[in-house]
Amino acid sequence: MSGIQETRLEIDLNALAENYALLSKNLSPKTKMMGVVKAFAYGTDPIVIGKKLVELGAEFLAVAYIEEGVSLRKAGIKVPILVFYPQLKELNKLVEFNLTPSVYNIHFLDGLRCELKSSEILNFPIHLKINTGLNRLGFEFDQLQEISEIIKDAETIKLSGLFSHLAASGNLDEVEFTKTQISKFKEAKTFFEDRFPNQFISHICNSSGIINYPEAEFDMVRAGIALYGYGNNPKEHQMLKPVASLKTIIAQLRHIQIGDSVGYERKFKATTASKIATLPLGYADGISRIFGNGNSEVLINGKTAPIVGNVCMDTLMVDVTGIDCDEGDEVEIFGKNHSVLKFDKAKQTIPYEIITRISQRVTRYFI
Repeated sequence: MSGIQETRLEIDLNALAENYALLSKNLSPKTKMMGVVKAFAYGTDPIVIGKKLVELGAEFLAVAYIEEGVSLRKAGIKVPILVFYPQLKELNKLVEFNLTPSVYNIHFLDGLRCELKSSEILNFPIHLKINTGLNRLGFEFDQLQEISEIIKDAETIKLSGLFSHLAASGNLDEVEFTKTQISKFKEAKTFFEDRFPNQFISHICNSSGIINYPEAEFDMVRAGIALYGYGNNPKEHQMLKPVASLKTIIAQLRHIQIGDSVGYERKFKATTASKIATLPLGYADGISRIFGNGNSEVLINGKTAPIVGNVCMDTLMVDVTGIDCDEGDEVEIFGKNHSVLKFDKAKQTIPYEIITRISQRVTRYFI
């Protein structure tokens, strides 16, 4: 019989600490660490993880949206919090909760300047986002002069950070592209240092950048996926420990005969007498339908079992033929003993997507 009695996500704070230490060990003692806790801290719990990262030494946290930052502030977290994608309509909350915005276009910069002026706030810190090749968000190089003049003239705004984002720092086939991005960022850094000396911190390295491009650590690095135990290539995966383990139990076992089908649309039809286990979690819990029909496998009593048929909203079925198991036995969907990479047998997606999709209805349990 299993030690657990429900579907739950076990979050190992010791594994988080080990990953943090591994990322930190090769950094200069002066280099700051920003812990990224967006998307519910990559599917775990942003409050618990955020507090733990600050305890471990993180001097900054980062989120995607303003509301995420507000939640951290309300939980008592006081370190600077960078908001990657702030929205103009929520600028009052940005100011009220002292959140640091990523500023990536003139439209947002003007809106922020007006909000700060009406609130009579001076020297509000911002981090400028520079586009060096990801081509997602950020100022272009031909805009640098214009924005530097705007900031100099605006007493409401203080340039406290300059950053960019690496597009392929975990891809060994894109080393030259990454080095070009780093070189461009150095150029932007020099431009702003000449105009705002000793005023701002610079950061470009994400998780793979920390591991693969130590020469680009600058003043701060941003640790995201690696904190949670995954990287962007096999070498990185092997270095890290998964923080989250998604576990459930066998709700029911049944024996079926040749020709019997399992699940909606009868996608699985037995070719031999088989033993099928039904598990109480499904796509409403974050296990997408793409993982059905043999595309993924779970771990039961040390042996792997493929998901068969279509994943249902609240349940899924696995083939446990030949596995010694009983109703109530523990099943590891993914985690310490069965990584996301092993679960996603057919390589349908990336670890980021799998771990961030786990529904908030799944109980979180902290180790």
